[in-house]
Amino acid sequence: MDGFSRRFVRRLIVMAMGCSSAFVPLQVLADHSADRTQFRAAYAAATRPPEGEWKKLAATIDPRYPLLPYLELASLRPRISKVDRRDVERFLAAWPDTLAASDLRKAYLRELTRRGDWTAYRALYVRSNDRDLQCDELQAQLAAHATLEYARDLETLWQGARKLPGSCDPVMRAARAGGVLSDALVWQRIERAAGEGSIESASDAAALLDGAGRADAARIVDNLRDPPAAFVKAKSWTDDARTRDAIAYGLARYARRNSAAAETAWADLEPRFKWNAAQKNRVLNALALYRSTSYSPDALARLKALPADAEDDATREWQVRIALTSGTLAETLAALGDLSAQQKEDPRWRYLRARVLMKLDRKTDASPIFAALAREANFYGFLAADWIDQPYSICPNTLAHDPAVEAMLARQPDLERAFEWRALGMLPEARREWDFAMTKLDDAQRRLAADIAYRRGWYDRAVFAFSADPDTQRLYEQRFPLGMETQVRAEARVAGIDPAWAYAIIRAESAWMTDAHSSADAYGLMQLLPAVAKQLAKSESLPYSNAQDLFNADLNVQLGTRFLGRMADRFDGSPWLASAAYNAGEAPVGRWLDARSTLDPDFFVETIPYRETREYVSRVLAFSVIYDWRMNGKVLALSARMPKIGQPYKAPTDATVRKAVICAAAQPPAAPLPAAPASDQPPAASDETP
Repeated sequence: MDGFSRRFVRRLIVMAMGCSSAFVPLQVLADHSADRTQFRAAYAAATRPPEGEWKKLAATIDPRYPLLPYLELASLRPRISKVDRRDVERFLAAWPDTLAASDLRKAYLRELTRRGDWTAYRALYVRSNDRDLQCDELQAQLAAHATLEYARDLETLWQGARKLPGSCDPVMRAARAGGVLSDALVWQRIERAAGEGSIESASDAAALLDGAGRADAARIVDNLRDPPAAFVKAKSWTDDARTRDAIAYGLARYARRNSAAAETAWADLEPRFKWNAAQKNRVLNALALYRSTSYSPDALARLKALPADAEDDATREWQVRIALTSGTLAETLAALGDLSAQQKEDPRWRYLRARVLMKLDRKTDASPIFAALAREANFYGFLAADWIDQPYSICPNTLAHDPAVEAMLARQPDLERAFEWRALGMLPEARREWDFAMTKLDDAQRRLAADIAYRRGWYDRAVFAFSADPDTQRLYEQRFPLGMETQVRAEARVAGIDPAWAYAIIRAESAWMTDAHSSADAYGLMQLLPAVAKQLAKSESLPYSNAQDLFNADLNVQLGTRFLGRMADRFDGSPWLASAAYNAGEAPVGRWLDARSTLDPDFFVETIPYRETREYVSRVLAFSVIYDWRMNGKVLALSARMPKIGQPYKAPTDATVRKAVICAAAQPPAAPLPAAPASDQPPAASDETP
């Protein structure tokens, strides 16, 4: 750290000593607009030659500007291989307990690893969740002739099946050579990895074995990596436990990709080996499960023929779906009865049980189940309320505010930095700073911080914070923001769709992260693919040049609502089918309709082969109800959003009759009314309670 940096730190200390401790509203502290232009210029200069140019630009920035440490960090990182340890230590001392200091420490520790300077590494290392750094620290211990202990040093890394970073390889080899990792521990990891299909992790662990053990483990890896080739070789293998394990793991993995070919291979290999129960059950389970997910004609027979020890929750729930598809209600009811006790508590299966009972004219048995479900604010609760003609139960809650905590949060420097990054439009940096700040707060403080973010329009922080916590899931205002309301209403009207549905898609797709970018290359609030956006923009005469444009929230909503409108048009206006196509694509939905179009909409949704799409459809429709309620006070019945396949659907208008919403917790229990609504209804699953 040079003279400029030292003077700068001293100025900060003097100013901090002179600051009043009185509460200053967060919105005042976060108003650093006057310094943003200069910071941008200095930040850009810090990353490029000439070295030190950024200091001239930084000289006029208010020393209270929260992101100042990132200027020097930006200048140090590109030349980390030349940075002196003393400069790093001075920076850490100047900006203690900050994310900037943590970032520099990590960068320098990696440089020390490259240099092999283990003494300096141990001096600078602090406990970290970074597995690379953890393994480098263990290398530093080994360099100092320390002895590794499994429970203290390795167990956390070794458990699970996820592949370890390359920095762990020398540590694990040393642990193996020193007898810390026994054969049993190595085989446990191989078996975990094989069971989860983690080929590289299994391969890395196999390399730690010697002789026959390594050959046995390599055989497992080969069966996972290229099952058909391994199955050909397997005909000449000796029949022993490890060989059978290898084949069973390979067959189970192959069944997921090609259940018919796996079935043929099993028929060939099964009589050649003396399988134990666990090995045989692994194969039979996989064959039955993946024959079911492809709706093979023999699926139900295979599921029913499974030995009890080969069944699991997945095969039990697929037995319900296959029976449902076949239209045999008694078989479906029996399959529902065979679910595990935990599964039977799931709203999905409670609802389906009641629906099947209704189909069997057992309304007296179905009505109490519907009545109990109708008190829940979820997809199945809304559907159940429709069946017994009851209002929806939504019990909103408000967050209690604590002035003392809010005053503390207003002075929390990490939060201030997070909000400032966001003001600069640097959202990944803002989220990293936010997450760093959250580690220093207790539950009550985190909730208030998320509410502050919501009030400042940073909606995704509130959505993630409150949706993951069962204690805050009734904070509907924060969890379902009415952001961009004027635009969403206007664009939905242009597209001819329900704005509540458009909101639900935004919420389900991006959780209000305007810069969301998925592994499937979808962008922005409504997660549009660039090719789709380009075609839409051209036909709608909207401005579009490249994928980065989709991070513009206004354009994304314009294009996304129009795409939703077009998707709905292809499915008779039906929002539930269009939602399925939005998630899975038109072609898969077309195949499912060809195979099962006679099913009631709720039964159809539950038979969607893709778990993600099943849950997506139910989530979007439940979110549509919540947003409808938030915008209108009353809601369009969820069953009305689920017309029968082939039945035309029109988006609701202001004149559409809507259902009342109450808080059932404050009402007497509703009398069971068995009469069904005018149209049949749908179900689906959700990994998040609305």
